[in-house]
Amino acid sequence: MSNAFDINQIQNIIDTGIPHCAEIGVKVHDMDEKGVTFSLPYDARFAGNPINGILHGGIITTLIDTAAGMCIYTRLQKYLPIATLDLRIDYLKPATPGEEVFAYASCYKITKQIAFTRAIAYHTDPDDPIANSVGTFMLKSSETKPLDRVSGNGGS
Repeated sequence: MSNAFDINQIQNIIDTGIPHCAEIGVKVHDMDEKGVTFSLPYDARFAGNPINGILHGGIITTLIDTAAGMCIYTRLQKYLPIATLDLRIDYLKPATPGEEVFAYASCYKITKQIAFTRAIAYHTDPDDPIANSVGTFMLKSSETKPLDRVSGNGGS
């Protein structure tokens, strides 16, 4: 993989270009040309029900959407503005209170204007997912600068 797509650069893009992801603690856990794995530490602030501590689905949606978008960059090997067109998430079970959540996403097809992704959210075992997702993303969605340029990392 090219140096332009290392974990530190992707993390910097998240931290400076997607402030709400930085605020909730999204981290790049692993990445290669096949996909990306992001993590989100448990935080009681994001419990949908403060009595049982189960994470709100919206926080898991944010993690999946971000991982799915970023996996497109690793597939394309370049940065460009993208926008989520459709994100379908099937919640299979509640997230366990107190446990970190991971999301693995891969881009399985790219056309001239659209990228197609698959993602799962899980705790420790990808074969026991919390949620399953498919998404479509518009490529070159705007005239704005790609996030790598916004975050001050140059890029291609």
